[in-house]
Amino acid sequence: MAQKMLLVFVSVIMGLFSYARLNQTFNLMPVPALVKVNAGRVGISGQFRVAVTGKPNSRMYSEASRFVRRLSNKTGIFLDMQGYVTSNDTDTTSTLLINIQRPGLLKLDEDESYTLEIHTGKIRITTVTDLGAIHGLETLLQLVSADAAGYYFPGVSIRDNPRFAWRGLLLDVALHFMPVDVVKRTLDGMAAVKMNVLHLHLCNDQGFRVESKLFPRLQQMASDGIFYTQQEINTIVNYAAQRGIRVVPEFVVPAHTTAILTAYPEFASVKKTYQLQRYFGVFDPVMDPTNEKLYPFLEKLFTEMSSLFPDDYFHIGGDENTGKDWAAVPHIKAFMKVHGMKTTMDLQTYFNQRLLPIIKKTGKKMIGWDEVLQPGLPKEITIQSWRGNEAFYSSVRKGYKAILSYGYYIDLIQPASYHYLNDPIPDSVKLTEIQKNFILGGEATMWSELVTPVTVDSRIWPRTAAIAERLWSPKTVNNVDDMYRRLDIVSLQLESLGLQHLSYKQVLMRRLCNGYNTKPLEVLVSVLEPLKIYERNEGDTMYTVFSPFTKLADIASPDQEVPRIFNEQVEAFLINLSTISEKEIRDKLILWQENNVAFKHLLLNSPALSEASLLSENLSALAAAGLEALQYIHDKKTADTEWLKQKIAIATSAKQQGGRCEIQVVNAIQKLVERVTIL
Repeated sequence: MAQKMLLVFVSVIMGLFSYARLNQTFNLMPVPALVKVNAGRVGISGQFRVAVTGKPNSRMYSEASRFVRRLSNKTGIFLDMQGYVTSNDTDTTSTLLINIQRPGLLKLDEDESYTLEIHTGKIRITTVTDLGAIHGLETLLQLVSADAAGYYFPGVSIRDNPRFAWRGLLLDVALHFMPVDVVKRTLDGMAAVKMNVLHLHLCNDQGFRVESKLFPRLQQMASDGIFYTQQEINTIVNYAAQRGIRVVPEFVVPAHTTAILTAYPEFASVKKTYQLQRYFGVFDPVMDPTNEKLYPFLEKLFTEMSSLFPDDYFHIGGDENTGKDWAAVPHIKAFMKVHGMKTTMDLQTYFNQRLLPIIKKTGKKMIGWDEVLQPGLPKEITIQSWRGNEAFYSSVRKGYKAILSYGYYIDLIQPASYHYLNDPIPDSVKLTEIQKNFILGGEATMWSELVTPVTVDSRIWPRTAAIAERLWSPKTVNNVDDMYRRLDIVSLQLESLGLQHLSYKQVLMRRLCNGYNTKPLEVLVSVLEPLKIYERNEGDTMYTVFSPFTKLADIASPDQEVPRIFNEQVEAFLINLSTISEKEIRDKLILWQENNVAFKHLLLNSPALSEASLLSENLSALAAAGLEALQYIHDKKTADTEWLKQKIAIATSAKQQGGRCEIQVVNAIQKLVERVTIL
């Protein structure tokens, strides 16, 4: 026994050592479960060939062919020997040999593991299913390296499998519609970081986004003519399946149903004429669960919709029902009294209990947001938790399968580090092994109130790659600095897939600047981030579905690199007073101080930028204060109280938002100022 424990200990230490070496050399995301580096090397040349053995299907050949094209594009090497990988490519002496035991099924808990061996002259990917092979190919592309001798794959042995089976992204296409090409490039990004569930939020108060042949008024009256045809849904599902990604539909009921009630007002609790909601938020219109005609309608609609999505799961929403319309209608109040219901949530549980056999009849498993978790809810319903960790762990302790979204709301503009450290099973939470098994995984959520097809990529990527790692990699992979190091590189790799999270900025900046000279705006935007949480949609001007999303807050992206690095430099400088750090800080402060003059020139022909004028002035004044503070620190001199008071006032003023954005270097510069008084 002692010898066995020693071997386990040695194995763990060697694994950690390999991971350390990996971090120094490679930029993998997600980090694999086990990595060992060896001295091998496989050069990439025009003679590179791929073979597939075992029992593959057409998906494997297509993905192997896509790998060849991507490798050629990444390296610029003409891989002319192999246009496509086909069933004829079985030569076991090929550069890359993929062996799979069987095609994978697109279902929860399918085997997604793979092994990847790179030794001198050969690469081998071995898997149970082709899903694992697809993941292995993504890892292999991330391993492409270069030196003076050319492009190559470094020697490495990888054993990899996901920590959680459900690694999802919710894409809201109801509040702002996302065309098929946006969905496709989103799926490409998801596959690159080994995510496997696309959750499509397909209807809300603002629109119903899928063609119904049984109830055509839904697209005629409840979509503004902007919806997916059933053929387009089929295209999306097939495109996702090709990349090993499941598509889970959400049709939210009984609240957030203004669009449905616009087309079919007879199912509303309050009888009136409804119109599509143009604002965003939580509204009172709700279906009438006491109307027996509602259930045949939902059965026909959900049966039709579920037939478009082969996945086992069907999401019914169930969130944000205010209950006000129910409480205001006499016949509903009477129904509740007769059935002993004390609250409107009791009525919603009744509604969910009526829905469950309808969903089961379609062959699906029902999911709902955590509001559906009420006494009497059947255990076979899966809970998606968004309101807090307490609700999430309460559900698994009660025996419900659950998906964590709390802490993964990427539309709230929080940094990647926040999402990255949000572990579904933290050490602080005590669960039994059985309870842990109820945790299916997690799901990032991209709600689209404040995004359009132009800007949505910048809100999803690259931060979602950090969430993907949290859901795939071992729990011990949690170094934030190393995550950011790799994330910056992965961001460029994602752009090569056609994602627009980097390139969109220049398009919007040229529009705002009325020309090609965008440099002053670039400098300002590099230190700005949009207002976080829900603050952007507060104030005198509320956003609607028709609002322009081409302004300063749309150009500024979450978790900006420039302020993040600057803030780290200031923290380090205040500890060691390094002359190198001092110069780097000084150079940035000079740039920001001087930028205001050039920015003012832009304003002469760019009225739309006027909302950024105060931000530019504040940044310049703040930078000037920082330069003064830096000089005091350099000269080892202190300043008087009046100087400190003036500079703190500048910093306080700079914390004010403008254009619904905030300057992200205020606190760091204020720390420089405050340091002067304690020298």
